[in-house]
Amino acid sequence: MRHSYRTKFILLLSGLFAFLVTSAQPLLWPHHKKAVIVLTYDDALLSQLNNAVPQLQKAGFKATFFLTSDIDPSTIPRWRSLAKQGFELGNHTLYHPCSSSEDVTVSSDHMTAYQMVREIEIMNRMLFAVDGKNTRTFAYPCAETTLGGKDYVDSLRRYKLVKYARIGGDTDAVVTDFSHLDLLRIPSFGLEDSTSSAALIAYVKKVEQSGGMGIIMFHGIGGDYITTSSAVHQELIDFLVKNRKDIWITTFQEAMDYAARHSLPDRQGPVPLRAH
Repeated sequence: MRHSYRTKFILLLSGLFAFLVTSAQPLLWPHHKKAVIVLTYDDALLSQLNNAVPQLQKAGFKATFFLTSDIDPSTIPRWRSLAKQGFELGNHTLYHPCSSSEDVTVSSDHMTAYQMVREIEIMNRMLFAVDGKNTRTFAYPCAETTLGGKDYVDSLRRYKLVKYARIGGDTDAVVTDFSHLDLLRIPSFGLEDSTSSAALIAYVKKVEQSGGMGIIMFHGIGGDYITTSSAVHQELIDFLVKNRKDIWITTFQEAMDYAARHSLPDRQGPVPLRAH
């Protein structure tokens, strides 16, 4: 009887160890890449269209733009064109409500979860009119997951309006454990005003060393607000170009689709990318 208990205990420990080893294994990214970097841009800003997009296009990189209802007749054709080129248009709500402060035009302090969900739903419809896509990703305005101090992520989850959602974070926002990742709370490196190229490149190197995924949250590029200079942005793009053999640069949805498929327990080896 004692031997039987000991055998069961050893088997239990072996199973636990195997689980820990398997969960610690890094994802095998497409084309033998070591890591993935996702470039995201918030708020539908003109400086992104005028400065970031040409740099991305020249490098042959795709990125994700989280848009609000600030898109208008003069910019919608440009956003539509980007979608046709493989860039992703994500949802950032209609009016970008945030906790009250001096520079917030729409306060979320007294909003209900349902009111926020409705904003997201209507913005989904607006984006469908732009790019014709039904599947959408989301970025929380001001990286806030609360309304008046109450978390609304589970409400958003119930309505199933978005597939993945990005939150904020700092240079520690490197995703390596996809099996336990909340798909509606995916962290990112949220930049402050005038972030240096050294800080951006150091973050990319950290992600590469981890074998995981890093998401960078930009706002203005060479203008607007929370600004990254065009020169700094170009230095980051140049670094990514030099290291494209080892780093996969893609959209938020494509990176997460790949990670979600590959992290399923019955998957063996990398999952092929779908043809575009």
